[in-house]
Amino acid sequence: MKELSSHERFQRMYEHRDADRIPIIDYPWPATVERWHREGLPDGADYVEYFGLDHVSTIHVDNSPRFEETVVEETSEYVITKTHWGVTLKNWKHMASTPEFLDFTIRDPDSWKVARQRMTPSPDRIDWEGLKKNYPTWRKNNHWIQAYLFFGFDVTHSWIAGTERILVSLVTDPEWCIDIFNHCLDVHLALLEQVWQAGYTFDAITWCDDMGFKHSQFFSTRTYREILKPIHKRAVDWAHQHGIYAHLHSCGDIRPFIPDLIDIGVNALNPIEVKAGMNPIEIKQAYGNDLVLHGGINAVLWENPEAIEEEMRKVIPVVKENGGYIFSSDHSVPSSVGFEDFRRITSLAKVLGNYQ
Repeated sequence: MKELSSHERFQRMYEHRDADRIPIIDYPWPATVERWHREGLPDGADYVEYFGLDHVSTIHVDNSPRFEETVVEETSEYVITKTHWGVTLKNWKHMASTPEFLDFTIRDPDSWKVARQRMTPSPDRIDWEGLKKNYPTWRKNNHWIQAYLFFGFDVTHSWIAGTERILVSLVTDPEWCIDIFNHCLDVHLALLEQVWQAGYTFDAITWCDDMGFKHSQFFSTRTYREILKPIHKRAVDWAHQHGIYAHLHSCGDIRPFIPDLIDIGVNALNPIEVKAGMNPIEIKQAYGNDLVLHGGINAVLWENPEAIEEEMRKVIPVVKENGGYIFSSDHSVPSSVGFEDFRRITSLAKVLGNYQ
């Protein structure tokens, strides 16, 4: 088989067909890329191009309340900012970590009502100039193009209102949670419809909705089915009505939810988090005819050459069978992974993921 483009590889995986090789992508933390530059990645080089990875380009639009974004405090080590969702958070500049969430503007139905009124799908929430500049290149170079959605449990508890507040509200005030989930989705889909109608079509939608942690879930299958599943289905239905795919990123152990995800038509699942309890081989054997698996390569092992090679040789030949697999770590690439580590891993993935 001739060498395929990134778009052709992804399309074949979603069709559960063999390609020349599996698509290979990943998302290093900024601190990881800093390390790679210190260890040999040329200044100004794009790691995707340098390592010969597949090209995925993403369309973003803004469905936020557009609160004023400000820098509250900045040092050489960290920066504290207030986001356009009204969240005050602290980020380390040179270390790979999740933000520390310090305060929230949206705390209850009344403060949500104020924010909600600020969220309307106006055309100025779309980066038309960026699309005009970049989209022709993406298509010319056969990138896989996805559009990102911002809605659901995960972004609400972390980036909008706070984890404990939303977990409690799922029980005490589910209608408030449902309204947040639905309105965020409504605004985002209305904006993406404008993008689509303007001729900037894409191949898939993708969204993050982490519903699990280590060996468990944030809520029961009953709660998922009653509150979140119908809203997930709306996003999937929109994608399928436009002839494109639906790709869900959900960290943690979400095994009890997988049959429901298949039921509503989710096409691809990421990151298949091994360290949380997800087993990519077992999931492939149980659901591989229905789901594209994306990830499932334990990031904890990536800095151990012998261990990660053993893991890849065990997992990849199984999960790539009959297509339906995209290679990456089971979350992202931490700064513990060196330049040569990443080169070795991606090179081996190209060998093990070859279908010829």
